[in-house]
Amino acid sequence: MKAAAENRFIKTADQLKALKLLGSSTKYVLLFGGSRSGKTFVLVYALIVRALKAAGSRHAVLRFRANAVRQSVWQDTFPKIMRLCFPGLRWNENRTDGLVVLPNSSEIWFGGLDSAERVDKILGREFATIYFNECSEISYSAVATALTRLAQNTALSNKAYFDCNPSGKAHWSYKLFVEKIDPESRTAVKFPENYTAMLMNPSGNAANLPDGYIEETLAGLTRRQRQRFLEGRWLDEMDGALWKRSMIDDFRVGTLPELERIVIGVDPAVTSGSSADETGIITAGRGVDSEYYILSDASMRGSPLAWAEAVAAEYSRYDADRVLAEVNNGGELIAANLQRVAPELPVKSVRAARGKITRAEPVAALYEQGRVHHVGIFPELEDQMCSYSPATALQSPDRMDALVWAITELSSGTGAPRTIFA
Repeated sequence: MKAAAENRFIKTADQLKALKLLGSSTKYVLLFGGSRSGKTFVLVYALIVRALKAAGSRHAVLRFRANAVRQSVWQDTFPKIMRLCFPGLRWNENRTDGLVVLPNSSEIWFGGLDSAERVDKILGREFATIYFNECSEISYSAVATALTRLAQNTALSNKAYFDCNPSGKAHWSYKLFVEKIDPESRTAVKFPENYTAMLMNPSGNAANLPDGYIEETLAGLTRRQRQRFLEGRWLDEMDGALWKRSMIDDFRVGTLPELERIVIGVDPAVTSGSSADETGIITAGRGVDSEYYILSDASMRGSPLAWAEAVAAEYSRYDADRVLAEVNNGGELIAANLQRVAPELPVKSVRAARGKITRAEPVAALYEQGRVHHVGIFPELEDQMCSYSPATALQSPDRMDALVWAITELSSGTGAPRTIFA
């Protein structure tokens, strides 16, 4: 069956059920569940079918980061679907604008919501379909703004599609699609029948997955990661966790003030390979308002050369002041590895003399006071933060550790400030 699926589109039972839902009268549909369960494939397929039904119609595939939607959907999923499901159908591309034009003049736009310029370019138009890919990474305010452009007058009923690996029950997608509560007003939505959610998990897409992906890769994750990426479960708040979702969500921002200092926290992995820990790479800044801003999460699993290059890229991207590198497990080799890749990097080695909880508590207190703001959404980092407690600590909270080092440095008052316009 897997070999056949490589040459033609064989709909799984879950995909058939999803397509029936997508073709119903429901206006907003969320497909949620574990990793590689076929959600993106079936949603892009349904969007293309809609585009072919209505000549001259417009459709958008949006994600938080523009480069992510281009690499994962436009350059991978979309051409794969066209080859398997619509063989022989030709289309034109405008790579500058992120646009595909089908033979009937229908347009499919691929874009990110991480730049005002990109948002203006795409949302200056009206659409018949808007698909929010990986919506757990997109703020509700950005979604609400985009939905104002779901207004093209065609033969189609205008619809919005959403997908995600479910995060916490405090996320707006759970509130809207499961609890049927407006995330902003906290009141019941006016037309609950317009919001429908469906669970799709990897087990339902096993015919299209490589051997061992479910049994080895996903089953080998931590318990809470399995709940999210294998079982597709919405996560409860963990008792005793240092961070609560509300401490992050209530103070999340989309824009920055002037920043007077920017640093990068690094919690390096000392081994590489598929089973190695991740290297936490978190960029944070202190504003002229004395508040703290989490700017990016570039954490990754890779060789020492790969993560050092990632740190150097973040340093250049944000014109950072300093890199804080934990050296407990790698000693001076950590700083040497970074400076071998980028000799100009100002690296400060930091050594954990106290336990993780003791180091993290002052940073968690700043969150509780509403003084730390995430600029956008960082699902893996936030899951790790809200899963860490003294009673049930994760073995290696790499992203959280990198964040703690960065905020600790910024809040210590050390280092000469300089004004950086974000």
